[in-house]
Amino acid sequence: MIPITKPMLGENEAEAARRVIASGWTSQGPEVAAFEKEFAAYVGAPYACAVSSCTTALHLALLAAGVRPGDEVITVSHSYIATANSIRYCGARPVFVDIDPATFNIDPVLIESAVTGRTRAILCVHQIGMPCDLAAVCEIARRYGLAVVEDAACAIGSEILWQGHWEKIGRPQGDIACFSFHPRKVISTGDGGMLTTANPEWDAKFRLLRQHGMSVPDTVRHGASRVIFESYPIVGFNFRMTDIQAAVGREQLKRLPDIVRKRRELAARYRTLLAKVPGLGLPTEPDWARSTWQSFSVRLPEDSDQRWVMQAMLDEGIATRRGVMCAHREPAYPPDTWSCAGRIRNRSCTEEVCRCLRHSEEAQDRTVILPLFPEMTFEQQDRVAESLQDALRVVTLNE
Repeated sequence: MIPITKPMLGENEAEAARRVIASGWTSQGPEVAAFEKEFAAYVGAPYACAVSSCTTALHLALLAAGVRPGDEVITVSHSYIATANSIRYCGARPVFVDIDPATFNIDPVLIESAVTGRTRAILCVHQIGMPCDLAAVCEIARRYGLAVVEDAACAIGSEILWQGHWEKIGRPQGDIACFSFHPRKVISTGDGGMLTTANPEWDAKFRLLRQHGMSVPDTVRHGASRVIFESYPIVGFNFRMTDIQAAVGREQLKRLPDIVRKRRELAARYRTLLAKVPGLGLPTEPDWARSTWQSFSVRLPEDSDQRWVMQAMLDEGIATRRGVMCAHREPAYPPDTWSCAGRIRNRSCTEEVCRCLRHSEEAQDRTVILPLFPEMTFEQQDRVAESLQDALRVVTLNE
């Protein structure tokens, strides 16, 4: 079986976990602090704060940015549901904007029409590792006084050409960037997340909120020579990362350059292998972006049956996934829980049909994500390409 992905974990990660377990300090502590410092240095951010997941990172980011009940946050429906959920955790309303079908990222041209007097922030996504047009997003946000939060769950190691220099995603060009260490992401700690920012007040708020609002960090209390009594000035959350996870993350960070290099090599090879498949749409990389290719998503030819193609490949021992989901199509998001520009302006969209999100829906329905992971062999990749072509050929013959 060729899996959709596989984290690159080995003896170094196992030994790091053993070391922490033997130390007796397994909860958030010195390893988390070291991981934060090393991650911040890697992306070029002044501050990095580790948490339990990217979802909790997004939640804290929006709270720090001032998102409150009744506010609106502009984002995409075409993302894992955690993106939209993090807005609703704050009591706010997601306002969905369609994607650019070439990159699967938010279309900056459409953002301004979604801004209202209630808009507090723009939550943009670097979808499947491809940086979004951050320069355009930030320009609009600054014009309207909005915060920019980057959902960079898939983009650890991605780069963007910023004012003539290549910079890592996470050196916040926006206000806050949020990352994931889930097993399907570029590096993994089992699960976990990270926030980066240049704002020291927001970083302090992340740290307070992630640990129940406790006024004194564990590392300070346990290292003190005098008795310290903590207080809880605000209601916080249990969003902590463990030292076991952080120790694994530190080893994963060492592997990251090689992981990104290999993923980019495999993505380039996919483009060569599939370049001549009739009607198949391949993902594109703008000249100002360098993707991690956390996923390689292909657009099927017109009239191809997505489920049938995926089943045919699964029968050949190859796992795939459908295109990235659209939150607004899920039962958890009935029409009264979200908006789009068409509904805000009283045009185009009804409760039954949302023409504003046509490209998002087409991307979900007509794309297939192919296996891609750093230890994938060329032989496995050849099998994937051949299986996809065989499935499409059968569809064509049946027509």
